[in-house]
Amino acid sequence: MSVAIIILVALLGSALTLISGFGLGTLLLPIFALFFDVEIAVAMTAIVHLFNNIFKFSLLKKSVNKKVLLLFGIPGIVGAFFGAFVLNNLVSIPNLFFGEFEVSPVKASIGLVMIVFAITEIFPEKLKLDFRKKYLIPGGVISGFFGGLSGHQGALRSMFLIKVGMSKEVYIATGVAIALLIDLTRIPIYVSTFRIEELKAEWGIIFMATLAAFLGAIIGKSLIPKITLKSVHLLVGLFMIVMGIAMIFNLV
Repeated sequence: MSVAIIILVALLGSALTLISGFGLGTLLLPIFALFFDVEIAVAMTAIVHLFNNIFKFSLLKKSVNKKVLLLFGIPGIVGAFFGAFVLNNLVSIPNLFFGEFEVSPVKASIGLVMIVFAITEIFPEKLKLDFRKKYLIPGGVISGFFGGLSGHQGALRSMFLIKVGMSKEVYIATGVAIALLIDLTRIPIYVSTFRIEELKAEWGIIFMATLAAFLGAIIGKSLIPKITLKSVHLLVGLFMIVMGIAMIFNLV
């Protein structure tokens, strides 16, 4: 049952996130976290995310805005390095107890990140966030940092890139290229410090989730002209809030 759920989420999540501008990790990480320790879940999600981004990049590479890729992606690499470093240090901190609740610093940190990003996606007009083109470089650092910390770079990346004035196709393709740069930065750090033997034991699930994500990317590309972003962002945002709260209270 757990494998079927992961494959289904990888399939649907890949299609939805290609359209919305979120990263696949937005949906896949909480599902992996239901069945694996959060540190392993982050690493497994990152691996699926990497191969899926390579595949999506092969589908969309002709539409990438190279200037935006450099201005946002290169600073994102720096941010991703430090985000992954912070995550590795959080792993060594013991769980905290608040009455009956046991709180994991890693889960709580990732849960808070998910909730904040979800709120900024659902209510961007009320928050009056201003992410104009001149903020691409610091935006890349911030997005990359949270990409390295939890894999949730998509929401921040979207808020910056959407203001640049690119077409939908260029916006999606450039976001995929930037996400790929972040993955290539953070995954070696994860692999060098996390429990490699446990990852090796789950290669079957990782492989099947990756294939499902490939199929989802193909479906998502075909749906780009037909689906509005607002409804997808709302559904994903609400899901992030629910799962973020659950992770804070160590319920998943």
